[in-house]
This record gives sequence, structure tokens and C-alpha cells, in this order.
Amino acid sequence: MRQLSEHDAAFIYSDTAHANSNVSLLHIYDQSTAPGGVVRFKQILAQLESRLDRLPNFREKILRVPLDLDYPYWVEDDNFNISYHVRHIALPKPGDWRQFCIQASRIHARPLDLQRPLWEMYVIEGLDSFLDLPVGSFAVLLKVHHAAIDVVRGNEITALLHDLAPTASAPAPSAPWFPERVPGNLSLLGMAWFNFATLPFRMKQPVTSGWIALKATLNTFIGEFAGRPHPFPLTRFSSEVSPHRVFDTRRFALADFKSIRRLVPGATVNDVVLAVCSGGLRRYLDLQAELPAESLVAAAPVAVHGATDSDALANFSWARIALATHIADPVQRLAAIHSESASSSTMAQAISARELTQLAQNTPSVAIAATSRMLRSASSQLGDWVPLANCAITNVPGSSQPLYLQGARLTYISAIMPISDGMGLVFSVTGYNESIVISFTACYEQVPDPDVFAQSLRNSFQEYLALAHPPLLTATPLAAKRQGKTRKSGKDTPTTAH
Repeated sequence: MRQLSEHDAAFIYSDTAHANSNVSLLHIYDQSTAPGGVVRFKQILAQLESRLDRLPNFREKILRVPLDLDYPYWVEDDNFNISYHVRHIALPKPGDWRQFCIQASRIHARPLDLQRPLWEMYVIEGLDSFLDLPVGSFAVLLKVHHAAIDVVRGNEITALLHDLAPTASAPAPSAPWFPERVPGNLSLLGMAWFNFATLPFRMKQPVTSGWIALKATLNTFIGEFAGRPHPFPLTRFSSEVSPHRVFDTRRFALADFKSIRRLVPGATVNDVVLAVCSGGLRRYLDLQAELPAESLVAAAPVAVHGATDSDALANFSWARIALATHIADPVQRLAAIHSESASSSTMAQAISARELTQLAQNTPSVAIAATSRMLRSASSQLGDWVPLANCAITNVPGSSQPLYLQGARLTYISAIMPISDGMGLVFSVTGYNESIVISFTACYEQVPDPDVFAQSLRNSFQEYLALAHPPLLTATPLAAKRQGKTRKSGKDTPTTAH
């Protein structure tokens, strides 16, 4: 039995009828590499069951304290049945990419049962009309509530499912498991009272430090809620979201992103990702005649200088970064994004995950409740929500090595992310085996044509790629003269694409 942190409890409390906190990880496999060329559903089920002890949350459910007087607890589900959580479905003919995206979006949008462990897994067959994939490919969609998954360490779930070689040994027998006894309401209320009474003694710093941290937090929120002009324009993604989702994705070679970053000295692959997303947004909104004259802003992770790889939570901070969507020239746009993401002012505004954790630990529960009431009051005066960015762009851990599930080679990995009122668009970026996958999740009413949005992303990338790899022959008089001489000589020459 473990109590949820303030951060994880917030995901439980934030669920609404039209916006939940589900994260769905998508994996697509080529089963021609498996022994016999076939992977059975029962093999996947047996492998997952044999490894459940690696992720305790997969056998635990949420137990809320009466009247929500304290944060909920993770308790082991005495009625746990893996067959409920793992399901087997198939796409109807022809089994193409569009059908797959629609099915994945519908599964992702459905809320999880809070009375059971907060995850579901779907093995999806019938993927017979995918480009670049053989007939018989299948997918695994793993849907997990954000309270039960740490995106920073999300590779633990990837390791749970996969092996590094196609010839993995047979799954080991499941270890014996006996669920613990679940406390009653009186016990929960007693623990809530004890936590409240002993809070000052359990804090790592004096109570006054907590109030100082709270004051800083209040100042930040007051700046957002008390009428300060937004430094970005509102778009269709800044409205209330519906319960329906759309999802699509595009896959690129990592080597191409490394080539594109050379267009701007000092630019990083992360800068190029932001620039490609920015170009896609610009193209899509321009097609709708809705492109603002000011730059859109994204909530995006930025590297923390001086952080070590041993502390994953300290490796990044979240910052609001201007995407320079008002700049038509792609190279100038990339340069502006690089300058923005690397500037000291952006780093000063970022709050690292470690600092957020420390802030939560050093703030009394009573103060948190007061802050919550203040924010709800401010929200009721300004509307149900106040958007803090036009979209979010987040990294999802992948793998630099090929991965296998019962011998089937993983060819694609991506994620469908939660969206919320005021921020109806989220990009997820995944690196896997020398490739980069950029996906987006959006509200169906805000993006009724996800294929057009996905093509806008692809066109943005192609624009940068053409600049990074210009044609050998340019349309100059000298080049034309040389081309004419070559044609007269009867030799074959490469043509220049325009």
C-alpha cells in the first residue's frame, strides 16, 4: 500500500467527462521475424503475466480517502484478472492506416475504470494494408492512466514487453502473488489525521520554507490568472475539448534531422523537432485561413544545464517556447527557435521536475487546499480554464536498439497523449532505432481532418530536408550552359527537382 504523490493525485482529480489523463503507447510489429512467422495472442499474454512483478502498478488500483481528506492510495486488487486488462481485436478489411488511427483514438478516449488497475492492453491484428509493412503485421496498444506512469521513465514499460533479441527464452512461470488486505474507511480517516498532524515533523525544511515556496507559486498563478495579457494568440486549440480524439503520426530518419540542424550553427535535433512542428502548425492554420500574425507558443521540455544522466528527473525542465510560426522563412524560423530554447530567459522561467517535487514536499497540505480553492475561485471568474500555451510538445522514451516481442520485430513506437480544455493539441516525439516519430493528439472538433494536419507536418519536414540537401545543379546560367553541353554529348545527367 502506497500513497500517491501530490503530482500523481492531481491526474486523478483532473479527470472529467470529456478529458481524461490516459497515455496510450503504440507498438507495431513485423511477425515474419518470429519463430514460424507467427506470434500467438496467448504467447503475448503469458510473457506479460510472467513480468508483472516488475511494475507493481499493474496489479494495483486506486483507493480514495473518504471526502478526499487526503491523497489516494495504491492498493493491490484482490480481484485482479489479467484477462480483463488484455484484449484481442482486429481491424476490418482492408486494415489500412486510417482505420488503425481511428480505432486507436477511440480506445484512447474511453476512460479507464477507477475501480480496477488503471491500464488496458489491446493486441490489434488485421494490419494488412500498411505501407512499408508486410501483410500480417500486428499492433499492441497499451493504455495507462497518467497517475500510474512516469513518462520520464516510461522505458520501464517498454522493457516489460520486449527483448533485445528475436530468440528470447520462453516466459518463466508467474511468481506467486497474494494481494494485501485493503484498509477500511476508519483506517483511512485515521491515517489522514495522522498525516496532517505529523506533517511539520516530516518536512525536509521548516514550515516557513514551505510558505515561501507557496508564495512563489501563488505569484506565478496570480500572474497567469489576474488579467496579464497572454504572450501568444488564441487559436482553435485554445477552446474547450470534446470527449472525442484524433491521432496521426509521421516517421522520419534521425540522420535527416542531424543534417537539417546544420542549417543553423549550434542548433540541436530538439530544435529541429520544434521547427518541424512549428512549420506543420503554420501550414495547417494557413490552410484554414486562421494563421495568427503573432507567434504560437508551446510548452516543451528543455535541457537542464549541469544535470547528470543518473538523475532522470533533473535532466529537463518545462518551458514556454515561442515557435516562430509568424516567420515564413524556414531557416530564420529554426534560428529563432534555437535562440529561444537556448536563451537564459527561457531557462530562468523553466521549473524542473525536481523543483516541482521539492515544492510539493515543502508545502503544507492545508496550504495546497487553500491554493486549490483560490485557483477554482479565479477560474470561476475568468471561465473554466485559462490556456497557458497553444500546444504541448513532449518526449516519449524509446530505444536506440531493435526490440522484439516473442520474436516479432518492433518497427514503430509512438504515443497518444492526454489533452485538456485550453490545450487541445499535444505532440509526442519518440526516438527508436535511428528514427524519429512525431505524432499528434487533438480534439476531433478542433482537427476534423487529421490526415491534412499530418501531411502539413510531412511537408514542413520536406521543406527543411530540401534546404539541407540542395540539388547538385542549380538554375543558374552557368548550370544551364553545362546542362546543354552535356545533352549534346549524349551523356545521361541527373535532373533537378523543383
